[in-house]
Amino acid sequence: MTVTVERGGRVTGKQHRAVHPRRARNSYVLFLLPGALAFSAVVVVPFLMNTAVSLTDWQGVGSPGWSGLANYRELLDDAEFWESFRHSLFMVVAMAALPTAVGLVLAAALFDHVGKHFGSRTAAVLRACFYLPQVLPIAVAGIVWSWILAPDNGSLNELLRAVGLGAWRQDWLGDPDLALYSVMGVMVWVQLGFPLVVFMAGLERVDPQLYEAAELDGAGWWRRFLHITLPQIRPEIHVVLTWCTIAALKVFGAVYVLTKGGPGGATNVPSYFSFTTLFEKTQVGYGAAISTVLTVIILALSLVGLRLQTRAEDAEEGPRT
Repeated sequence: MTVTVERGGRVTGKQHRAVHPRRARNSYVLFLLPGALAFSAVVVVPFLMNTAVSLTDWQGVGSPGWSGLANYRELLDDAEFWESFRHSLFMVVAMAALPTAVGLVLAAALFDHVGKHFGSRTAAVLRACFYLPQVLPIAVAGIVWSWILAPDNGSLNELLRAVGLGAWRQDWLGDPDLALYSVMGVMVWVQLGFPLVVFMAGLERVDPQLYEAAELDGAGWWRRFLHITLPQIRPEIHVVLTWCTIAALKVFGAVYVLTKGGPGGATNVPSYFSFTTLFEKTQVGYGAAISTVLTVIILALSLVGLRLQTRAEDAEEGPRT
């Protein structure tokens, strides 16, 4: 391509070479190569090795014996395996559904009410307080909550006794009927800060004129929340639900610290079930099959979540064009 420039009454030509599209694509590949190699080394190769182990009958020592799909056929008839996945559904409620719903309301309240009436600094402090459990190591949080929920001298039971509700004292983590719900309560406390921070960040990009116009039309806070806040931060909702659902399906640390899957398997989840099968029962092939199934389910849910998010964004941009 030649560009003609008039300089001091003289016309000069300057030759520019166009960059070939294929060469440009190759340069992009070079930037992606380190990440692709790291992803392959950390994720793809271990997953393929784990899948290969799941097709064997192996106790962790000696030579593994090929068993094909025998471990997966055994999983289909394993009641403990299906029970652990049923507990995962409760964890999805505790770590995805409830934190998302409560986080939405709290984020809107902090942004729309606290920030306006008490200042942005107060809203930031409260946001940090809600986010604090996300910063704490799950082992530390689990140990603290095990003290709080202890049956004899736990803070919760002592508080109930002090306010005259001693009849409500329970063995929160030792009762099979209550243990799962106690762990769920702890996980709601741990997980709530993440959706709150994401939603408050999303509210920053919402046009304030929308709220002002709705307020002038007589819309109350709840109507503004339903008709402005929710539609405007839909992408953040998709991200939070996908991320928190994945975290719920692979939860391990809280169960390990609080209950170790007990009592009587009442809080057993697939990740902990795989751990005990691998390292306590030394059924390496079977434990690898459990983790492989869990990985495939998480991957499928991630792809579905991304697909739904892309479809929602396309539908939102469609009328504008």
